[in-house]
Amino acid sequence: MITTNNVLAAIDIGTNSFHLIVVSVTPDGNFEIIDREKEVIRLGEGSSGDIKFILSQAMDRALKTLERFKGIADSYNAVLRAVATSAVRESINKDEFLNLVRAKIGIEIEIISGIEEARLIYLGILKAVPIFNQKSLCVDIGGGSTEFVIGEKSKILYSNSIKLGAVRLTQKFFPDYKITKDRVNLCKKWIEGELSPVKRSISQIGFDTAVGSSGTINSSGYMIKTAQKSIAAGGTSLNNESFAKDDLAMLYKKIMKAKTSDERIKIKGLEQKRADIIPAGIILLSTIFEQLNIDNMLISDYALREGIIIDSIQKNDVVTENPNLHNIRMDSVKHIAEISNFDRDHCAHVAVLALKLFDQMQSLHNLGNEAREYLEAAARLHDIGYHIAHSQHHKHSSYIIMHGELLGFNENEKLIIANVARYHRKSHPKSRHNDFNRLSDQSKDIVKKISAILRIADALDRTHSKKVKDISLVKSDDKILLELDVEGEIPEIEIWSFERRKELFEEIYKTKIYAG
Repeated sequence: MITTNNVLAAIDIGTNSFHLIVVSVTPDGNFEIIDREKEVIRLGEGSSGDIKFILSQAMDRALKTLERFKGIADSYNAVLRAVATSAVRESINKDEFLNLVRAKIGIEIEIISGIEEARLIYLGILKAVPIFNQKSLCVDIGGGSTEFVIGEKSKILYSNSIKLGAVRLTQKFFPDYKITKDRVNLCKKWIEGELSPVKRSISQIGFDTAVGSSGTINSSGYMIKTAQKSIAAGGTSLNNESFAKDDLAMLYKKIMKAKTSDERIKIKGLEQKRADIIPAGIILLSTIFEQLNIDNMLISDYALREGIIIDSIQKNDVVTENPNLHNIRMDSVKHIAEISNFDRDHCAHVAVLALKLFDQMQSLHNLGNEAREYLEAAARLHDIGYHIAHSQHHKHSSYIIMHGELLGFNENEKLIIANVARYHRKSHPKSRHNDFNRLSDQSKDIVKKISAILRIADALDRTHSKKVKDISLVKSDDKILLELDVEGEIPEIEIWSFERRKELFEEIYKTKIYAG
């Protein structure tokens, strides 16, 4: 994925704004931002609550901006990664949008869950402010959602994403952008209700430091610092600066007095394009301060888009000195396994056998490390469906994986893993299967190839007794022989199961396979 010049680009496709950054990665794992762009798109316009549809005019604005962003990334020969958040993940017509972007611009957009968004934001914040050794509450207010993370030493202790954002609340309570006392009270009560479960959880865990990121919080910081004359209007970065609850309270009063957008435009330090949504944003931020007992908040210039860059660096092992994100991903897989009722030891052994096959078959499948990781995750979780019922457990496994909180995996990756787990038994992958058909052709190819490997590995531990200790693959022109290192005699049930499960392997790899 990394280019020879080690240049990466990330696009954050948000509800209010689209952001692009282009970075040059240094040998020690740091990066330098060499270009950045932002465009207010209002992708969620026209919705009064949940974002049901992306309107055609919003799609047009999005396409034009994404085309320009891709042109900038291409000018640096950068590898581009685009991530979409609440507006896209909630919309009914998201597939239409994704297909348009893919067909017209050539960008493959990743839709990430709110929990994954929170994790990536935390990665970005860790890079921007010195909070690594502190138990820190990180708050990111976007257009459609707000993410909360409590972390310490890169470990996430709590994360949540709730449907509260500056654009969403504006459309619900201030559709004409005018402030009234009744609207403010209704908005505040709504926020308090939505924050209730977050408040309970955070009060139990506690935190030492609060950090804020993204539009509303950065905008609040600029207005506060401008009023205090500590920076000039439209001044430089506020990264690692802070503001207190009393500062926020004074800003709140100032904004509430400016009843219309035209009046708010005159507030020094406020970006003109944010004048319509800042009342909802400031009510949300003030209520968060009140409900979570925040006295002071650090400001982070980094958030989701920088987190995407760090995630890409770590996923692709650009530098070996940094902690590998793969550990975070596999820790999440193991966590889901640990809280579910199924034979985890069997699945762990199947994962060992599957990875041995994968590694010895490199010249046959030509897949990379990410596919290897998908195989391991699917192998460890392929029987998790027993937690629901034995019957059709392969389908239950697929459902749990797709809807579980697998940190570090985007929605497409989860769908790949879920499909691989589903096809460890019974039916082969088919286009009439909805969840398989949702995948791109490239992802379908990965599913077929590693599902075939998983079926073989699972068959060789059919009795869950670990009789097959190791596998050596011997390939000739017209066949593959699996030499089994077994405990005792050749396990008849495993061989019988292997013979029943090998058809997909032979179909995909176009070769006969034998075991003995």
